[in-house]
Amino acid sequence: MKKTGFLVLLLAAAAVAQSTIAASTPDASGIVPTAANVPVVRFSTPTAADLYCGGFVSKQRLPNANYVNGGLETPSTTKFTNGEIVYLVGKSYEVGQLYSIVREMRDVNEYELYSGQRKTVAAAGTIYGEIGRVRVLDTRNHSAVAQIEYSCDPINPGDIAVPFAEKQPIAYHAPIHFDRFAPPSSKVSGRILMGKDFDSVLGTGSKLYINVGSNQGVKPGDYFRAVRAYTSDLKDPVDSLSFKASTAEDTQKRPPTFEARMFTGTNGPNIHVADLPRRAVGEVVVLSVTPTTATGMIVFALEDVHAGDTVELDEAQ
Repeated sequence: MKKTGFLVLLLAAAAVAQSTIAASTPDASGIVPTAANVPVVRFSTPTAADLYCGGFVSKQRLPNANYVNGGLETPSTTKFTNGEIVYLVGKSYEVGQLYSIVREMRDVNEYELYSGQRKTVAAAGTIYGEIGRVRVLDTRNHSAVAQIEYSCDPINPGDIAVPFAEKQPIAYHAPIHFDRFAPPSSKVSGRILMGKDFDSVLGTGSKLYINVGSNQGVKPGDYFRAVRAYTSDLKDPVDSLSFKASTAEDTQKRPPTFEARMFTGTNGPNIHVADLPRRAVGEVVVLSVTPTTATGMIVFALEDVHAGDTVELDEAQ
């Protein structure tokens, strides 16, 4: 009898442990299911590559007197990556010194992803891509000889060299409850100016730029929730097409007003897009800041995050 009772106790404990493991294991989207169907989400943790390859937007133009003049295989090779030798033009280079290689960016498509984007981005400052990092090996003639220690993208002649600044790593964030219909935050809010490389549709791991920075108290490691109102979809030339399609079902006696008058001659309910609740679409962690802007990374997304979406400092972070 004692052995039987002990076995029953062991089986019960094993069942409880198994259910606990299952309940705390995230699915492919990073969501941990709970008994109350309240999603608990797991955030991605930014790596060193995320920190040093995100780019930034700055009101202050960087000095461009120091730049890449070519490489060991010039002119046969014009793009340089990890381990290769490049030559730097400019002054004040010292042997052993690290330099970040950055690039002043331009959008070759010149297409507005949301109304007023060009004006908004221009007001925010100049867009810079972070291309890589080099170490000065020697100084000869009018050039410094440097070796590429890390490249985010191939380094080109003309890319700017600026003194390297180390960035603080972003700590792991424990899973949290993600309220998709959270009320507006009373803290700092801003807007996604654009994605890195001028991307418009963003997901987990994507880098983006927002129009608030250290002047508003934003710092690396802060978390922002990306939110979108359904009225924003009305302004999108593609998404708005769905709102123009019929929503009526043939068996509805009183379909929405337009279809009601057209098909039944009656008045149905008015559908107001502005009355629909706004929804949270993802979570963004701040990687770096300037006084007026911040570079962020999407660490969790329930759906596509768009350039132009609103971001609010997450009060639950």
